[in-house]
Amino acid sequence: MSEEPAEPRGFRGEALSLALREDLELYSVDDLEDRVALLRAEIARTEEQIEKKKASKSAADAFFKF
Repeated sequence: MSEEPAEPRGFRGEALSLALREDLELYSVDDLEDRVALLRAEIARTEEQIEKKKASKSAADAFFKF
């Protein structure tokens, strides 16, 4: 059985990079408001991940500190 080659993996942030280049003139006000809400939710999700990583690093630093 032959498998198709996997799609090449995009670089980190590629989807965001593409979204930042979209022509916003094509969107309605409602679409733009939805977009802003989604972006704010993504910012919150990203900030939560940053805090988790900082907490993990602090815990590891404290564990290995003599």
